[in-house]
Amino acid sequence: MVKLEDYSSNIENQWCPGCSNFGILTAMKHALLALDKNPEEICLVSGIGQAAKLPHYLKCNFFNGLHGRALPIAVSINIVNPELTTIVVTGDGDCYGEGGNHFLHTIRRNPDITLIVHNNQIYGLTKGQASPTTDLWDKTRLQFEGVELEPLLPLATALLHGCSFIARGYAGDIKHLSELFLEAIRFKGFSYVDVIQPCISYGTHTASWYKERMYKLPPDYDFNNKGEALVKTTEWGEKIPIGILYRNDKQRRLFGDHFKETTFNGKLTELGFPPHKTIIEMMEEFR
Repeated sequence: MVKLEDYSSNIENQWCPGCSNFGILTAMKHALLALDKNPEEICLVSGIGQAAKLPHYLKCNFFNGLHGRALPIAVSINIVNPELTTIVVTGDGDCYGEGGNHFLHTIRRNPDITLIVHNNQIYGLTKGQASPTTDLWDKTRLQFEGVELEPLLPLATALLHGCSFIARGYAGDIKHLSELFLEAIRFKGFSYVDVIQPCISYGTHTASWYKERMYKLPPDYDFNNKGEALVKTTEWGEKIPIGILYRNDKQRRLFGDHFKETTFNGKLTELGFPPHKTIIEMMEEFR
């Protein structure tokens, strides 16, 4: 039986005291506990940023990569060893800014991984520059007169590009967030959870600003309705919905299935490397 302390790490935490990232970390631990997965069965992947530090604070496999490059690494891990539960933990700048192209194409590929984005609408690690999700005219430590660009709508973007599981949670509601993580990780295919994570040091909105606007989707909300989901994924400002915004359980082909069916039936980790002589013979074909 897996226990919560099995995921405890002895790495010194570098987040600001009181950071809402701690709520996301706790929610993640409870979700993994509910999955009854041993730490060695989990692989977390991250890029660069405060959110990307989360894997350091959990005892499990993890890969900390380059800025914006977490998703292609996670896809590779999933293809090589699909028995690992692979989860990407990243921030709004890392995922939607530097990693925006990977975000789009990972949705298209539909690997069996989960993406969790800490969305504080700011670059926190580099001290408060506007991110792709910063609201119009919000003033930051770099945009003194306010942000002049319309914010990206990542949830709507994911929906329109075919993502089959889209949710939004709040770092301050650990129980609800943990339930969303659990549903997302259990989902077969690419699942995506955007988490409202107020930055207490550099954010343009306080936690109370979000709390006044957030509401949980009602029980009768039909998350299978793509049209209704599009309305909810674009709703922001005066009202901000949280919960599962869209879910389509009609199985899409998973990325890598065609290769497994036509080339190698099994795990690539069991294939091993070809002999040196064989590699030389293969290279000769390209001369």
